[in-house]
Formats: sequence, C-alpha cells, structure tokens
Amino acid sequence: MNLLSIGASYRTADVAVLERLAIPEPTLPDLLQKLIAQPYVGEAVVVSTCNRVEVYAAVSGFHGGLGDICNVLSEHSGIPASELAGHLYVHYGEAAVRHSFRVSSGLDSMVVGEAQILGQLRDSYHAATEVDSAGRLLHELMQQALRVGKRAHAETGIDKAGQSVVTAALDVAAGHLGGDLTNTSALVIGAGAMGALSVATLTRTGVGPLRITNRSGERADRLAEAYGAVAVPFEDLTTVLGEVDIVVSATASTEPVLTGDRLRAALAARTSPAPLVVLDLAVPRDVAPEAATLPGLVVVDIDGLAESRRALPAAAETAAVEQIVTAEVENFLGWLRGAEIAPTVAALRTRADEVVSGEMRKLLSRRPEFTEEQRADVSRTLHRVVQQLLHSPTVRVRQLAAEPGGDQYAALLRELFDLDVPLATQANAVPEIGGKP
Repeated sequence: MNLLSIGASYRTADVAVLERLAIPEPTLPDLLQKLIAQPYVGEAVVVSTCNRVEVYAAVSGFHGGLGDICNVLSEHSGIPASELAGHLYVHYGEAAVRHSFRVSSGLDSMVVGEAQILGQLRDSYHAATEVDSAGRLLHELMQQALRVGKRAHAETGIDKAGQSVVTAALDVAAGHLGGDLTNTSALVIGAGAMGALSVATLTRTGVGPLRITNRSGERADRLAEAYGAVAVPFEDLTTVLGEVDIVVSATASTEPVLTGDRLRAALAARTSPAPLVVLDLAVPRDVAPEAATLPGLVVVDIDGLAESRRALPAAAETAAVEQIVTAEVENFLGWLRGAEIAPTVAALRTRADEVVSGEMRKLLSRRPEFTEEQRADVSRTLHRVVQQLLHSPTVRVRQLAAEPGGDQYAALLRELFDLDVPLATQANAVPEIGGKP
C-alpha cells in the first residue's frame, strides 16, 4: 500500500467549491466507509475544515486510488469529476508525507502558523478511528503529523503572527471600523469549535459587549457563561443583528443563516453610521450570496481572507519549521523502510524454525531412546544456536533498511535465502514510499 493525499483548499478553490465539498460531521462516517469500500482504497482519513477538504488514503495503486477517491468526492459534492479535477491537488508517496506534516505545522494554513489545524486533524483522526477506516499506515502518519505540529509550535515562533483564521478576520474588520475594536459590540453565531474559538479571540481582543446565539440555546448558555458573554435566543437574531458592530458567523448549517431579508431588516433598524461587518467563517457560507452587496454591510468570507493573507510570520520562523518538517519526513520514511523488511525477516525466522524442526524429526527417528527431557534439551539448544546466528544479521539488516536506499535489502534477503513472501503480506505490512505515479 502507498500513501495518497487528495484535496482542495483556499489555494485551489473558492468558497463556492469548498462549500459543496464540505463534509458535515454527521455524514463523515458514511463517507469514510464509502471510501474504504472502493477497490483501490485500503485506509482513509478525511479532513474537512472551513478552508480545506482533504482525503488521506492508503492505496494499492496510484491511478486506481486517484480515480476511486475522485469519484467519491464527485458523488458527494455533485461536481462532475472532470470539473472537480481542476480544483484538486494530489500528493503521492513521500510528497504526501511532507504535505501532511506541513499542514499539521500550520505552513499550509491561510494564516501561516495557526494552531487550530492541530485540533481539526485530531478530530479527523478520531473520526476515522471510530469507524475503523485508519489502518497501520494512517495511524502512524496521523500520530506523527500531530507530533510534528506540536513540535513546530513548541520549538519555533511560527504562531506569533496569528493564532487562527479568526484573528486574521478581525484584522480585516478593524480596517473597516477605524482600526480599534476595543469596546466594539459583537455577536457570535454558532457555538461549535469555530464559534468557541471566535468567542475566545474576541474576548482576548477586548471586544465587548459580546453576545452569543445558537440554535441549541443550551450550548450558547454554556459558552457565554465561560467567557462572561450574554446568550441570546436564536429567535431574536434579526433584532440583535441591528444592535452590534461585528458579527462572526460560524455555524454548521447547510443553508444560509443570514438571508437577504434578515440582513435588510437588521440594517434598517441600525442607528450607527458605521457599517455592519460580518465575518462569515462558515463553509458552506452563512451569508446568502445575494445579500453580500447590501448597502451598509461589509462581508468578509474565506475567499476575502485568502486574498488578504494577513499576519505572515517572518521568513526565519517558516524556515525553521521547514527544517523540522524535512527532518521528520526522513524519520517517517526511515520507519517505512524499516517496516518493509519486517515480513521478510519474519519469513527468514520461519524458514529457520522449519529447518530446525525437520532436523529434529530426523534425529529423533534415529535415536528413539531419547527421553522427553533429552528431546526438549536438544530442541532448545538447536533453536538457541539458530536464533543467535540470526540475531546480529537481522538487527543489522533492519538498521540498513531504514537508511536511504534501504528498500533493496528486503529483496536481497528474499533472493539469498529463496524466501517466499506473499505480495499481499508485503503490501499490507509495508507501504511503499517514493514510487512514481
């Protein structure tokens, strides 16, 4: 099996495409099961955030795996595969490992260095674990990616420039409201992960008074209590919209929450001369497209943030993280190369056991007078001799196999000892790396 990653992000697709590709949490288990039911896909993890949708998969062939995954994404999104292909990026083998580590460390994020992606990766990995769609390769990849992300934030200043998409959105909002958001009234719509992050960021920025609304009033109450905000009933949304300066909308709704009628009513009720700034951080979008150009309304969505690309960290910080990623990619490849030889070493030890067992049968047929104790002593002695002879070579061959170019040692060992290692065993136990599509 080999590693294949396929996805679309703010770099390759606009919000209109991303919101069609977005995978709501309740439908994620079914999509994962559909992926691993494909002929060429053995494992799958799906990451779906406000600005990226990615599939990480263990596949038995590049072209077959690519076709399987594209077909599933096309069916899910309703976008024809031929059209969808123009928005997708594809990474295979070593490149897929590197991409996953760059994502986890925040190098591929809209706001470079943001730490939120770590939690999103963790949630995606857990979702795959729950439906058993992640096997040995993706378990190792996801665990290492999470570790690389933590290391990047702990050892460099990559996150100093901006903690999340929310901070970048607030920077844009400040430009429309005179530059200072202190004591600016705000409303957060949605009490999920992004909503909670928005509340925390707004509170830290000094925005207030701060109100929160959510279809589930209980969740809004808990979040408001945690941050000293005020929870308002979702039924009062239109009224509250007319009373605040900033709105951060981050719901999981599949339909626009801020419709044209609702926003027109809110704008008509406003007394402030400043525009109503709506930060639409949801995918699919919470603001109806036809409402975005209403007079007195400023809408900043994921597309707008991608264009602004605010808060880029210093080149020295990104270079330091790139060095970490490069080193960790090589470590991961070393693990894969070392793992590749495991079935061959196991086959060698099995062959040795078979030889010992055969010689024992011959010996005992010639010496029937041996007691059970004597037979056991001879058997243990033979096995110890063989194991001692094999120990140093097998340890050394594992070490050599983990080094660059080490993939040749498994084949050489099979040739020298005429070992029969089934291809299925090799493919399942040991992913290939660095193969050409």
